[in-house]
Amino acid sequence: MKTKLLALVFLAGTGLFAQPRAFLGARFGYAPAPVAVYAAPPAPMVAYAAPVARPGYNWVGGYWYPAGPRWSWHAGYYARPPYVGARWAAPRYYGNRYYGGYRRR
Repeated sequence: MKTKLLALVFLAGTGLFAQPRAFLGARFGYAPAPVAVYAAPPAPMVAYAAPVARPGYNWVGGYWYPAGPRWSWHAGYYARPPYVGARWAAPRYYGNRYYGGYRRR
Protein backbone atom coordinates (compact mmCIF):
# COMPACT_ATOMS: atom_id res chain seq x y z
CA MET A 1 0.00 0.00 0.00
CA LYS A 2 2.82 2.40 0.86
CA THR A 3 4.49 1.65 -2.50
CA LYS A 4 1.32 2.50 -4.44
CA LEU A 5 0.82 5.71 -2.46
CA LEU A 6 4.45 6.72 -2.98
CA ALA A 7 4.18 6.04 -6.75
CA LEU A 8 0.96 8.10 -6.94
CA VAL A 9 2.56 11.03 -5.09
CA PHE A 10 5.63 10.85 -7.34
CA LEU A 11 3.55 10.86 -10.55
CA ALA A 12 1.35 13.69 -9.32
CA GLY A 13 4.42 15.70 -8.26
CA THR A 14 6.14 15.36 -11.62
CA GLY A 15 3.05 16.75 -13.34
CA LEU A 16 3.46 20.01 -11.42
CA PHE A 17 6.77 20.71 -13.17
CA ALA A 18 5.51 19.99 -16.69
CA GLN A 19 4.94 23.13 -18.70
CA PRO A 20 2.07 23.20 -21.16
CA ARG A 21 3.19 23.80 -24.72
CA ALA A 22 0.61 25.51 -26.83
CA PHE A 23 0.82 28.02 -29.66
CA LEU A 24 -1.95 30.04 -31.18
CA GLY A 25 -1.21 32.09 -34.27
CA ALA A 26 -3.12 34.02 -36.87
CA ARG A 27 -2.17 35.23 -40.33
CA PHE A 28 -3.71 38.16 -42.14
CA GLY A 29 -2.89 38.81 -45.78
CA TYR A 30 0.14 37.27 -47.41
CA ALA A 31 2.92 38.11 -44.95
CA PRO A 32 3.76 35.37 -42.40
CA ALA A 33 3.84 36.15 -38.71
CA PRO A 34 7.27 37.14 -37.33
CA VAL A 35 9.31 34.75 -35.20
CA ALA A 36 11.22 36.11 -32.20
CA VAL A 37 14.94 35.26 -32.34
CA TYR A 38 17.78 36.36 -30.09
CA ALA A 39 20.77 36.62 -32.41
CA ALA A 40 21.18 38.05 -35.88
CA PRO A 41 21.74 35.58 -38.73
CA PRO A 42 25.22 35.11 -40.21
CA ALA A 43 26.22 36.92 -43.39
CA PRO A 44 24.62 35.52 -46.57
CA MET A 45 26.61 32.94 -48.49
CA VAL A 46 27.73 33.75 -52.01
CA ALA A 47 26.32 31.30 -54.53
CA TYR A 48 26.26 30.86 -58.28
CA ALA A 49 22.86 31.05 -60.02
CA ALA A 50 22.62 28.62 -62.92
CA PRO A 51 21.03 29.82 -66.16
CA VAL A 52 17.22 29.67 -66.28
CA ALA A 53 16.07 26.19 -67.27
CA ARG A 54 12.62 27.30 -68.51
CA PRO A 55 11.07 30.67 -69.30
CA GLY A 56 8.72 32.07 -66.67
CA TYR A 57 10.79 30.96 -63.65
CA ASN A 58 12.30 33.42 -61.14
CA TRP A 59 15.42 33.03 -59.02
CA VAL A 60 14.80 32.92 -55.27
CA GLY A 61 18.09 33.73 -53.55
CA GLY A 62 19.41 31.70 -50.64
CA TYR A 63 18.61 32.85 -47.11
CA TRP A 64 19.13 32.00 -43.45
CA TYR A 65 16.11 30.86 -41.40
CA PRO A 66 15.77 30.00 -37.70
CA ALA A 67 15.66 26.26 -36.95
CA GLY A 68 15.27 25.97 -33.21
CA PRO A 69 18.21 27.59 -31.39
CA ARG A 70 20.39 27.92 -34.51
CA TRP A 71 20.29 29.30 -38.06
CA SER A 72 20.09 27.06 -41.15
CA TRP A 73 20.90 27.99 -44.73
CA HIS A 74 18.33 27.42 -47.50
CA ALA A 75 20.07 27.41 -50.88
CA GLY A 76 18.71 29.48 -53.76
CA TYR A 77 16.46 27.92 -56.38
CA TYR A 78 14.29 28.67 -59.40
CA ALA A 79 10.52 28.73 -58.86
CA ARG A 80 7.50 29.49 -60.98
CA PRO A 81 5.40 32.37 -59.58
CA PRO A 82 1.96 31.26 -58.36
CA TYR A 83 0.23 34.01 -60.37
CA VAL A 84 1.12 36.58 -63.03
CA GLY A 85 3.02 39.55 -61.62
CA ALA A 86 4.02 37.83 -58.36
CA ARG A 87 7.33 38.98 -56.89
CA TRP A 88 9.36 37.31 -54.16
CA ALA A 89 9.74 39.32 -50.94
CA ALA A 90 12.90 37.91 -49.36
CA PRO A 91 13.00 36.93 -45.67
CA ARG A 92 14.44 39.57 -43.38
CA TYR A 93 15.65 40.05 -39.82
CA TYR A 94 14.53 43.28 -38.19
CA GLY A 95 14.20 44.31 -34.54
CA ASN A 96 15.10 40.86 -33.13
CA ARG A 97 12.35 39.28 -35.23
CA TYR A 98 12.54 37.06 -38.29
CA TYR A 99 10.02 37.68 -41.07
CA GLY A 100 9.72 34.80 -43.54
CA GLY A 101 9.70 35.33 -47.32
CA TYR A 102 6.48 35.47 -49.29
CA ARG A 103 5.07 36.29 -52.72
CA ARG A 104 3.39 39.64 -53.33
CA ARG A 105 1.99 41.61 -56.25
